[in-house]
Amino acid sequence: MMFFRPEAKAVLWRWREMLVAAGVALLGLWWIMGPGGLLALLGWALVLGAVALGLVGFQRGRFRGAGDGPGAVQVDEGQIAYFGPLTGGVVSLAALERLSLDATGNPAHWRLDAPDQAAVLIPVNAAGSDALFDAFSKLPGLRTERMLSELRNRRGHAVVIWERTPLRPAHALLH
Repeated sequence: MMFFRPEAKAVLWRWREMLVAAGVALLGLWWIMGPGGLLALLGWALVLGAVALGLVGFQRGRFRGAGDGPGAVQVDEGQIAYFGPLTGGVVSLAALERLSLDATGNPAHWRLDAPDQAAVLIPVNAAGSDALFDAFSKLPGLRTERMLSELRNRRGHAVVIWERTPLRPAHALLH
């Protein structure tokens, strides 16, 4: 028996960390206001943990898509694999030189460039693409908020999100 419509279930699943954080925060507040302040210190720790979980959950919720696009993504031991209907490929995070968001196609694609191999193009709504958030966050110097804003803006052209060794002078902007 299903109590939720599939659309409502998808929205709840997308923001699951935020919902857990809200529950933990409510429990912490209940303990803070509890009998004689017996659990107040533990309650404050829960509230702080809930705030941290909420911040991370908000970023993950903004990154997640519907997951109904072409192909499937698998992240395993530092390697990103994409298995698509027409293309595919595997790239190691250690070998990754550039991460771009190419919004010229429909849907937009992540472009992963590594030396001595063809670029791996992953649709942003591919099945399992939510695992890319954790993989991308391991890249040194990646600005997560910038990546999320570019993902939502979709300017209609390719934008470099991260480079291991920049190909431009340090004073030149990316766009």
